[in-house]
Amino acid sequence: MKGTELKEFLDSKVEQYNRLNFIESDPISIPHQFSKKEDIEIAALLSATIAWGQRKTIINNANKMMQLMDFSPYEFVLNHSSKELNRLKEFKHRTFNGDDFTFFITNLKRIYSIDGGLEKAFSKGLKIDSSDCLPAIESFRDTFFSQITESEKRTMKHVSSPLKGSAAKRLIMFLRWMVRENNTGVDFGIWKSISPSLLSCPLDVHSGNVARKLGILTRTQNDWKAVKELDVSLRKMDANDPAKYDFALFGLGVFEKF
Repeated sequence: MKGTELKEFLDSKVEQYNRLNFIESDPISIPHQFSKKEDIEIAALLSATIAWGQRKTIINNANKMMQLMDFSPYEFVLNHSSKELNRLKEFKHRTFNGDDFTFFITNLKRIYSIDGGLEKAFSKGLKIDSSDCLPAIESFRDTFFSQITESEKRTMKHVSSPLKGSAAKRLIMFLRWMVRENNTGVDFGIWKSISPSLLSCPLDVHSGNVARKLGILTRTQNDWKAVKELDVSLRKMDANDPAKYDFALFGLGVFEKF
């Protein structure tokens, strides 16, 4: 498939999967438990951060995170006691452990209390001539790790850097959740300071393999160069909302074994 035929095929797959029934089996179900902007942001960032491995396990562990924060993530971030913070030490998802969880909470408190919140931490890095969200991701990383100690540096591996070549799949997915319009009720569209046109498609094994089979990605590594190559192909199909094709590529790979 090429050109118009490929676009029509992928658009049909976006329509098929970008629906409310997508939510239940996806980590985006965790922030959908909340209605307050800050609760959604925090739940989304934490859920996206541990989004690797089996989806059922990701969702179960993300729900455990919410439970440990009394299902009030923003309130917990701002007003946790030392005793409440200490109970996070029991958490573990693969290599993300209680120390990482504690770092996230204490530094999110600083971001909300001093730096103007998560949306500002991302959006302040963007310029008029920004062509993607790399500056937003690096801006967040700079803010998030601005007061890191030597013993805490292990947590940095859980917040990937495009400047270091990473595909930053989890942060790109988080941005899709926050920025894309809430037209179907799946993504939230609660961040208005970042244009959906700057979003990329989260690149993982599934979306990467499907993109290669369709001929819209040639690079074999799932790194930032591959993200940029895929950007070019997807922006030709929809320059205003290229990240919508995440639903098509992911759905084809995970649900249809394309």
